[in-house]
Amino acid sequence: MYPHQEESLLELASGSNVILATPTGSGKSLVASGAIYFAWCRGRRSYYTAPIKALVSEKFFDLCNQFGAENVGLLTGDASVNAGAPIVCATAEIVANIALREGPDNDVGVLVADEFHYYGESDRGWAWQVPLIELPPVDASGDGTQFLLMSATLGDTSFFVDDLTKRTGRQTVPITGVQRPVPLEHRYAMTPIHETIEELVSGGKSPVYVVHFTQQQAVERGQALLSSKLCTKEEKAAIADAIGDFSFSTGFGGTLSKLLRSGIGVHHAGMLPRYRRLVERLAQAGLLKVVAGTDTLGVGINVPIRTVLFAGLTKYDGRRTRRLRAREFHQISGRAGRAGYDTVGYVVAQAPDHDIENARQLTKAGDDPKKLKKLVRRKAPEGFVSWGEQTFTTLIDAPDEEMRSHFAMTTAMLMEVLERPGDCFAALRHLLEENHEPRSRQLRHIKHTIALYRDLCETGIVTRLDSPAVDGKHVELSVDLPENFALTNPLSAFAVAAFELLDKDSDTYVLDVVSIVESILEDPRPVLFAQRKAERDEAIAEMKADGIEYEERMERLEEISWPQPLAEEIGFAYETYRRGHPWLAGSTPSPKSVLRLMRERSMTFAELISQFGLARSEGVVLRYLTDCYRALSNGLPMTAVTDEIEDLTDELADLIRGVDSSLLDEWAELTGSQV
Repeated sequence: MYPHQEESLLELASGSNVILATPTGSGKSLVASGAIYFAWCRGRRSYYTAPIKALVSEKFFDLCNQFGAENVGLLTGDASVNAGAPIVCATAEIVANIALREGPDNDVGVLVADEFHYYGESDRGWAWQVPLIELPPVDASGDGTQFLLMSATLGDTSFFVDDLTKRTGRQTVPITGVQRPVPLEHRYAMTPIHETIEELVSGGKSPVYVVHFTQQQAVERGQALLSSKLCTKEEKAAIADAIGDFSFSTGFGGTLSKLLRSGIGVHHAGMLPRYRRLVERLAQAGLLKVVAGTDTLGVGINVPIRTVLFAGLTKYDGRRTRRLRAREFHQISGRAGRAGYDTVGYVVAQAPDHDIENARQLTKAGDDPKKLKKLVRRKAPEGFVSWGEQTFTTLIDAPDEEMRSHFAMTTAMLMEVLERPGDCFAALRHLLEENHEPRSRQLRHIKHTIALYRDLCETGIVTRLDSPAVDGKHVELSVDLPENFALTNPLSAFAVAAFELLDKDSDTYVLDVVSIVESILEDPRPVLFAQRKAERDEAIAEMKADGIEYEERMERLEEISWPQPLAEEIGFAYETYRRGHPWLAGSTPSPKSVLRLMRERSMTFAELISQFGLARSEGVVLRYLTDCYRALSNGLPMTAVTDEIEDLTDELADLIRGVDSSLLDEWAELTGSQV
């Protein structure tokens, strides 16, 4: 072991919290296994959390191999496997919800929070903060949650050392400043990207992970590399043997099969989980020369990568295109060079295409004044956010940004606390006043929470009791709600109210319920854009047949969007509802028809993918249908449920499992059980 591993394990064995802020490849996984083992020996339950489901599932199988499949469980929201096991791998949000729902009575003996730098993410940081606030401190018997927080890019950890020590009653030990076991070499490439990749592969610097910041670019890069001869016949045969009888379905499956057999992987969140797992497995076996992906592999996936090649140094963050932050750059580049595989890792940044072309022309012109005078410099594309070699050089040595608190309060979080035994109002006060926010923001959260609570009471979802119940509860949920009822969306309470406006005797009742559910879910943008294109293509054909002029056709097209059933009715209901709930102004319903369309046309998953050309986004579609399933099974009051809705929910569950049950099937194979 490295000295920092020994120190970490000794501190964990003695009962301390540990903040392990050491470089990628320095052996944090071994320390995590040690923390879990110590908890197991003490008869305590341990949870391992990570920010993405791919990393959670990878760790799940890794721990199954270490501790036995019967002792390890998986909870991701999409999948639940062996949930009662003494060791549980889960997304951070799952553990945060356990902490909210059970408070100090939870069974989290040890929490291993991997990739803890996500604490600083604006949209998800709350999930890394809540367990620090809510999990129990050491009591008289010595019980209480022990923390292991890990990341290669934490920056200054002094705040967390002091805060955790005070909250938990345990000493908190920071272990930082460790030298990277595998040094990195950095280079700025001024050759076209396909030449750069071929040079790296032929120079023995593969596997090469080519980082893009859109899924489409990643897939297109993989397909463009098919013309490059990256593998020998023997290497292709080895890949074919490793793939074996893996089933590639229609859609993206055929493309992926062709890429993999040429030594090229693709990895992004829009892929089906079983395809991502296959790419990871082949890469771990050292069979792939190149993996073209997004930054999903930059979040701790254990794939031996020798070279990280940045296709660019900017990304679109949902609001604007900006340069990479230091933490993002270090997190991704840290994947290069793995201990036990490499003696050095390589980080290469690809120059912008227009800079490469201008440099090529300049070289070609040489010192000839006439040629230099005739040079026409290629301009950057419109909207290009400027970056270059200086940007790359600055990022290499830039310190990681300070992590700031991004606590938030949502209806779903409030519901979890309200269902907690005992005085939920005291629990809410603790959560709202003991978080890491400055006092001014705490006051805003308190006002917002009061508004959310009133919303739940006025909707009839929650009733305050005249006197505490036997278990100490001060509120109760409506008797019309199922046991597993959950409000997972800011507009969930609105949906509950909207269901009451529907006519259960109507022939379209089931479809109308689906439309209300779909209107409050996050938009699956690739699906909606594809539907809009199909609608517009059909409209153009009709307008051309009717002889409508081009200018008028273009004007009419702007008014055509994707199908939006009940849009007028949902919009009117929302405006009426919002008058009494003004805090909802920032959240509006988004009518759409994905599940409804499938139901109306009796479409299979494969037919939906084929009709709208969604092969690159199969994973997005699957996640959306999973969200629909959760909302139908957990978000409907009993008064809205009919036999037909129950049948639809069961059919949807079967469809989802039929598309991709890879995690459940692999666990069943490990245990020899039926799932």
